[in-house]
Amino acid sequence: MKFEEWEPIYNLILEDMHFDRLYDERSARLLSKMLEIKARKKIPEVVEVEVVQKTIQGKDVLVCGKAPRLKDDIKNIDFKKYVVIAADGATSILLNAGITPDIIVTDLDGNMNDEARANENGAIMVVHAHGDNMDALSAEVPRLKRVIGTTQSKPLKNVYNFGGFTDGDRSVFLAHEMGAKSITLIGFDFKDVNVTSLKKKKLMWAEKLIDMVMGEEA
Repeated sequence: MKFEEWEPIYNLILEDMHFDRLYDERSARLLSKMLEIKARKKIPEVVEVEVVQKTIQGKDVLVCGKAPRLKDDIKNIDFKKYVVIAADGATSILLNAGITPDIIVTDLDGNMNDEARANENGAIMVVHAHGDNMDALSAEVPRLKRVIGTTQSKPLKNVYNFGGFTDGDRSVFLAHEMGAKSITLIGFDFKDVNVTSLKKKKLMWAEKLIDMVMGEEA
């Protein structure tokens, strides 16, 4: 998705959530600098977009949300058929079931020891910078390998914007942008009543954004 197409949606989200774009941009610049430092090293710590595209393009993708229902949903899935994308906290549930995701889309507020373990076992980390996770970026990015950076604000040369707002819908946008053959969702509950009012708003936006992508897929 071109940023010019995403920006009007982003502005609506900022207005609705009462977020300040300035902080998103500061966080993106921090992540950009951290990735530049990692890129200077001789080990493959920063992943190029082409690697993510090769992982996804032309393949059936399973996007795993972190709703409580995921524990039941995974019982009915043949994971060998899919490229598996975990939305942040879904990683822990998958690992407990013996499944290492191929890609983790994260703003770093899940169980980072679990995510780092999956990363050590080959999972690509799609790390997102937003207004209130600068401390997490500083703490976690240095220990991660095979990282690509994303933002919901204007993209930078090494921090991309594939579209999306929450971990779950960003996972769907990523799969779509990278040319997935199909996208299947498990572990999503947009009507979860056992969440905060802020989370309810985020779930509302996640549902809208995913419907946007899945409508194109259809």
